[in-house]
Amino acid sequence: MMAISSGGCGRPVLLILLLALVSLLISPSAAEIRETVIKSDMRTIIPFDELGFTHTGVLELKVSAISLSDTNPDLDLSQLGFFLSTLDGWIHVLQQIKELDITCALQSEIVKLVYTFDRLQVSAPAGRATSFEVPFNVTDPGQYTLLFANCLPQLRVSMSVHSAMYNVEPRSGRRVYLSVGSAVLPFLYFVFFLAYCGLAVLWISVLVRKRKTAFRIHYFMLAVVILKALNLICEAEDKSYIERTGSAHGWDVLFYIFSFLKGISLFTLIVLIGTGWSFLKPYLQDKEKKVLMVVIPLQVVANIAQVVIDESGPYARDWITWKQVFLLVDVICCCAVLFPIVWSIKNLREAARTDGKAAVNLMKLTLFRQYYIVVICYIYFTRVVVYALVTITSYRYFWTSVVAGELATLGFYVFTGYKFRPEVHNPYFVINDDEEAAAAEALKLEDEFEL
Repeated sequence: MMAISSGGCGRPVLLILLLALVSLLISPSAAEIRETVIKSDMRTIIPFDELGFTHTGVLELKVSAISLSDTNPDLDLSQLGFFLSTLDGWIHVLQQIKELDITCALQSEIVKLVYTFDRLQVSAPAGRATSFEVPFNVTDPGQYTLLFANCLPQLRVSMSVHSAMYNVEPRSGRRVYLSVGSAVLPFLYFVFFLAYCGLAVLWISVLVRKRKTAFRIHYFMLAVVILKALNLICEAEDKSYIERTGSAHGWDVLFYIFSFLKGISLFTLIVLIGTGWSFLKPYLQDKEKKVLMVVIPLQVVANIAQVVIDESGPYARDWITWKQVFLLVDVICCCAVLFPIVWSIKNLREAARTDGKAAVNLMKLTLFRQYYIVVICYIYFTRVVVYALVTITSYRYFWTSVVAGELATLGFYVFTGYKFRPEVHNPYFVINDDEEAAAAEALKLEDEFEL
């Protein structure tokens, strides 16, 4: 067997940092009816929401309280306006600007021009209008982002923007405010909710049958599963309301609450299992307590960042900063939970040589090594592979990345419950001489292999 040391978490963290940076460029493909206030903003491009449109897509844009820092009547207002663009289209626009074919994104034929501010003077001949309302039909399917372009240097723009993007079902005429690749998410989240409910019932039956060998950690596992189920049902209702009405109607608050509790409880569970708390020892050492004292506050920061990211949208000035904070905190938490497992592996290896119960400790040592590997795989998959799926799959199949992440999480829960179920850690193992000798020989061979 290969030895695992604390240095083993270096490459996992490096790969997560390198590959998960892709997530900074990805936002969920779900649009809501959103009210946005822009104040004295001089950014060249301001991104708003995005949506995966079908051939019956609609954008409703209402802008009011328009104010410009320059009131010169000769100002070229055609250099200000809203447009829709796909990611590929935007790359081509940047190339056009670089090659000096155009000087403003609004001049490109690649983008879908929604409204330019020179039309404000046409609608109000006596002066300049301060508001407008325009519907825009999208007939070319694709993943589009609504953007505002300001191609006048040093000009500051203030306005209140009401945007609503949706697809219209051809048969019923019903509005669907979720992206075409996310419309199935409410159903999928509900299916996973039922799966976790079944898992909770199964775990309760195990605890009832094995209550004499169940420890406190096993009841904490049940709480983690229940919180995950509640998180999923709230997310299902959240997405369902957004799909039908464009607003979460308060379900997003419950979702954030249970997401916060689920995140803290899951990382805490991994740390407690990694330290062997409850079934190996009834206490935590100081360094293990410090890990919890680091992980729990970081999870609070991560959840605050997630709320800001979801509620503010990419138009906010500090949106990218919050994305970076969320990524950094998540990576730190993922790395921190690995150390207790490494410490337990080290302690079990030392105990296997000194306390005369090599076979029992070798069993536990093997189990903790397996868990270490599974935790790393779980972190890699949910933080790296899932984001990779978002980038390589079509916007129509955005739901596949969600399914992949939820299946990986469900598999991780099942593995944790199966490997650390009550009877596995019965402290009264009966070990015969042959098993003890075989364990001692295995440890000897392992030492030779490490050397």
